[in-house]
Amino acid sequence: MTNRQGEINGLLEPFQRFGINLGLVRIRKLLAELGNPHERVPFIHVAGTNGKGSVCAYLSSILTEAGYKTGRFISPHLICWNERICINNQHITDDSLIEILSHIKKTIALRPADTPSEEYPTQFEVITAAAWLYFAQCQVDVAVMEVGLGGRLDATNVGDRPLASIITSISREHWQRLGDTLGKIATEKAGVIKQGCPVIVGKLPPEAHEVVMEKIETLQCPHTSIEPAQRITKNQESWATYQGIEYPLSLNGDIQLHNSAIAIATIQTLIKQGWHIDPQVIIQGMKKTRWQGRLEWTTWQNQPMLIDGAHNVDSAKILRKYIDTLHKKTTWVMGMLSTKDHQGILKTLLKSGDQLIIVPVPDHSSAEPTELAHIAQQTCPDLDKIKIESDLFKGLDQALIVANPEENTIVLCGSLYLLGHFLGKTQEK
Repeated sequence: MTNRQGEINGLLEPFQRFGINLGLVRIRKLLAELGNPHERVPFIHVAGTNGKGSVCAYLSSILTEAGYKTGRFISPHLICWNERICINNQHITDDSLIEILSHIKKTIALRPADTPSEEYPTQFEVITAAAWLYFAQCQVDVAVMEVGLGGRLDATNVGDRPLASIITSISREHWQRLGDTLGKIATEKAGVIKQGCPVIVGKLPPEAHEVVMEKIETLQCPHTSIEPAQRITKNQESWATYQGIEYPLSLNGDIQLHNSAIAIATIQTLIKQGWHIDPQVIIQGMKKTRWQGRLEWTTWQNQPMLIDGAHNVDSAKILRKYIDTLHKKTTWVMGMLSTKDHQGILKTLLKSGDQLIIVPVPDHSSAEPTELAHIAQQTCPDLDKIKIESDLFKGLDQALIVANPEENTIVLCGSLYLLGHFLGKTQEK
């Protein structure tokens, strides 16, 4: 870690003690103290359980290619905080982020000494405010804003006139905070829908779709419910076609037929609003899209390895479907957070003859590896091997020992934080 990265962490670390605390009162107060920068930023709001990141990546790539100064805010980051705030796909510099965070810290310090602790912003609210302030200062043409958690009470949900609101998908995740049914979770996600503003909706389970459509009708929003694009082959490359537009697929997995269609439908909505984005720009923007840590091929000790941030059942299904196209056994190197659906994820991913190496997720509330091993044994008793290692890199080395390169694909998955740990350490080298 560089000294500048240490300084960024030092500015954000004090706010970590306020935890995750959904609500809009604190973020609105902070933004007001900063001059309400969000009111000067046209934005697209992206909510959903899975697919948010790749949709944001597609949109920011296309809009940048079209010549628009395009902000993008995402979470979580894999390696460093700068990843969360981009303009034209370039991370905010250390100097700019330190300057903005220092300004926010000084602004908060002006509050009366007897201000109750519950009125202080959370860490996520501070970095969200930093994004709005940076985008306003840089006078972006548009910002693509990814929801952190839920939607209705998320810190990104402070604007009332989005250019478009997107709900990519809805499944049972973060039920501890969002509700224990798909209907309740959908109610939270649908909180990003605003009166009369366009909405693009991905394929949702019936219970969730009903809730979202009811909100759309109540608020009289024009809307598009997408069908997945169709895969085509062009010049021996993987392309897709949606609504008469043909474009290359630069991201892996059939799920990108769904996510890319959402992005194209959103671009078509912007075109109707007068934005100038021609078909060739869409093609180039899609071609240049990159999204780290999602069905991404890399190497470990010169051996090919797939990394994926799958950390809920639906994203595990996407990963398993892609793995099945490789027609090999799998050597899994896996760690998960304690809050995830361990049994559901393991049941989705594991198959007879696979090998499983379980590691802890460092610096986070990790699931106990012995507990995961027990669940895996119960879920898939025909596994070839189950091993526990105390450290990710010992686990990866063990994978190289037990996996036959001709017969096994090594896959690192289970947590974005685990992937971030891997990418951070390997990039240091």
